[in-house]
Amino acid sequence: MKGSYILIIQVKRDVEIKIGKLGALSFKRGYYAYVGSALNGLETRIERHLRKKKKMHWHIDYFLDKARIKEVWYKEGGKECEMAGMFSLPSIKNFGCSDCKCRSHLFYSSSYKKLVDAIKKMGMEKYGI
Repeated sequence: MKGSYILIIQVKRDVEIKIGKLGALSFKRGYYAYVGSALNGLETRIERHLRKKKKMHWHIDYFLDKARIKEVWYKEGGKECEMAGMFSLPSIKNFGCSDCKCRSHLFYSSSYKKLVDAIKKMGMEKYGI
């Protein structure tokens, strides 16, 4: 299955994390939505994100080393950049979008409910983890 996904990630305390070439970034306690895509296997990409041990390759890999995935949402055939553009929440500049012109693919909210409501409006389905 090809498509896009959103990881809802919980950060339990304020933390600074070195994110590859972006360098050290500060993350506030709360919830983050990371928008990604998988053109060669949505399930495989999601399962990779859920693994604890993996090669650090993408910005999200560094982030997930210090944070926890709470939920995963997906949309078959969904377009990653269109979905990222639908968020009207604060974002982490240049995160996860080094191969496109988006401002970010990582968005912040202190409210879990606010993130889930935004994701449901995009027609996403919850992935069972």
